[in-house]
Amino acid sequence: MSSGESGEETSSAPDAAAGPVSPAAPDGLSCAAPPPAAWDWPTDVADFPADAPLQALMMTAMKLMGAFGQNTVQAAGLRISLAGLGVLRVLMDADGLKSSEVAARGWSTPGTVTTVVNTLARDGFVERRPDPGDRRVVRLYITDQGRAVCEYYVSQAAPKWRKAFDFADKEDEAVVRRFFVQMIGHFGRLLREERGK
Repeated sequence: MSSGESGEETSSAPDAAAGPVSPAAPDGLSCAAPPPAAWDWPTDVADFPADAPLQALMMTAMKLMGAFGQNTVQAAGLRISLAGLGVLRVLMDADGLKSSEVAARGWSTPGTVTTVVNTLARDGFVERRPDPGDRRVVRLYITDQGRAVCEYYVSQAAPKWRKAFDFADKEDEAVVRRFFVQMIGHFGRLLREERGK
């Protein structure tokens, strides 16, 4: 117990009715502990429960797809990350962008893009050049070597990516496609709201 300024006894213990409280809550705010999961995390991804929350299903699918994607890069014999290929793909579509513009188009952060571009520039896939109209601005340009890497990856990985989605029935494709298009639009809006844009 601690004594308040008014002289009354005040308790420093959390209110039991409010539920469990996180001891590391920022700025003195109480954060109720999440309720226990109603499903068990599997030891093998093949046993992933179909009744898991949508976000758990989607996050797991994205994680597995990312691992599969990086395997396709390695199988093609390339020493580049999927993030690096993503930056090159953006620059193939619109060369000469600022780093912040690449980040916005690739749904990434400027800090992440800077780190990726440092590696791409070191390996000769991207060049940094000052903007002719404003020397303070640096623009990114894909090199011939960068284009060749992208084109080679697509030629090698395309069959693997087709195989990755051959489990979906043709008659379900329109529904699946609509779901992903809606999800992309929805999360794009959420990100803009989070970033105040």
